[in-house]
Amino acid sequence: MLPLVSRAGDWFLRSGIQEPTGGVARYYRADLECNHRVSSEITGYAASTLVYLHSLTGDQRYLDRALAAGRFLAGAAWDAASCVLPFELDPPASTYFFDCGIAVRGLLSVWRATGAAEFLAVAAMLGDSMSRDFAAGPADFHPILSLPEKRALPRDPARWSQSPGCYQLKSAMAWWDLAEATGDLAFRQPYEALLPAAMLDARGFLPGHTVRAKVMDRLHAYLYFLEGLLPRAADPACATVIREGIARAAGYLREIASEFERSDVYAQLLRLRMYAAEIAPLDHAAAHEEAERLAAFQAASADPRVDGGFYFGCAAGVFLPYINPVSTAFALQALALWDGADAYRHLLI
Repeated sequence: MLPLVSRAGDWFLRSGIQEPTGGVARYYRADLECNHRVSSEITGYAASTLVYLHSLTGDQRYLDRALAAGRFLAGAAWDAASCVLPFELDPPASTYFFDCGIAVRGLLSVWRATGAAEFLAVAAMLGDSMSRDFAAGPADFHPILSLPEKRALPRDPARWSQSPGCYQLKSAMAWWDLAEATGDLAFRQPYEALLPAAMLDARGFLPGHTVRAKVMDRLHAYLYFLEGLLPRAADPACATVIREGIARAAGYLREIASEFERSDVYAQLLRLRMYAAEIAPLDHAAAHEEAERLAAFQAASADPRVDGGFYFGCAAGVFLPYINPVSTAFALQALALWDGADAYRHLLI
């Protein structure tokens, strides 16, 4: 395993980003020397990441930590009485469609690795609540609900995370995965309903903003959309969108990078190149450049809270003080794939 990947894995184990409860903080603020609050979405990503690291190394510590994350999601975070997964527990004021799908996929990752039925059961209930509680129409899902009443919050067209859109397809993969895991093909229906709407929305999603740093943020969301197409990558129309989308995202990334870069955008783009290698000719020079730049975001420090993690972003050559578990997760997977690891879809973080 690449030393960069090993160090990133060690960061998940030693940094304290995962709390004793099993929940994972949204990020570590290096300048303030503290973690942000625990997030259900980030815990879902971490569960998938820890399972992925176990698949690479066989190290039981990663599986133990994945179990802890899964138990947090299925226990402390999941409100069985109301069938809801809050964004954060302190306070449980809202729930996000996108976060729920990421948590479902994290729970399914732990279930596949352990066979523990509790994780599949909660994943299925959460998948049901996504299709029921967030539905605004046949192919329209509210991005955020207030709790406890589950009332849709006003949408903000200026902020992609507070609007429905193509990026939701990444989260909707949870339904596709639930159909495979449970054998209940009804789970696949909302994914199939959202797919054409997402493809239509994606046509005008970029640049989507006049501020270039905001375009970089939207690139992150657009790459979520391309990831969400992977279950249907064999479909010619989806394959074409993936191929064209990779080139489109790469163009915007290189255009904006001198002003603002996000490590997760480099990682997502590199991952997509590897996952789509059978349907899109791999641009080795571009992938090498992305891997090199991505590696530069890994932090080096005597402080275990920092060392091995990946900085979230870089503005005009200066790294921002956020050591981010999702950036680290995407980066370690992208670099492992670039080093020759198998691009197995169920292990996509």
